[in-house]
Amino acid sequence: MFMLILGLILWIGAHYFKRLAPDARARLGDPGKGLVALLIVASLVLMILGYRAADFISVWYPPSFMVHINNLLMLLALWVYGSSAAKGAKAWPAYKTRHPQLLGFKIWAFAHLLVNGDLASIILFGGLLGWAVVSVILINRAEPDWTPPAPAGRATYIRLAVISLVLFAVITGIHIWLGVSPFPS
Repeated sequence: MFMLILGLILWIGAHYFKRLAPDARARLGDPGKGLVALLIVASLVLMILGYRAADFISVWYPPSFMVHINNLLMLLALWVYGSSAAKGAKAWPAYKTRHPQLLGFKIWAFAHLLVNGDLASIILFGGLLGWAVVSVILINRAEPDWTPPAPAGRATYIRLAVISLVLFAVITGIHIWLGVSPFPS
């Protein structure tokens, strides 16, 4: 559990460094980007290894129907996250919400909390959900003005639908490869 918590702390610290210590981050210049990227990769490795190595300590037992809700939320999370990817005009909800990638991340974390009732999952996904919520607050406080982008056309929506479905299939394959089926047995 120590590696998981250390990875989570490192993830949060690396992401908040620019917001909470802007002068220190500015002094690092361009090499600082590489340092932050290295810290984020290290945090991911620690979180993954720590999560996989953590003892299973049950906190609650999710009902089996939550798997279906999780899968729908995962599709929504991929859509929301990707809605800001197009250049220029954006798909829904990126033209309505300021932080579609963080919103997609929050949906992802919440969906995983619905189907994982063990302590390591609650620490990991709850911690990442908390990080995303605070990130939105910090960004909005530092940069209060926002101009919504124009809505995208049909082609963007078709591309986004295809990409979301392909990513869902790839993520499903990775889960199955790791021995965790995202579908009810």
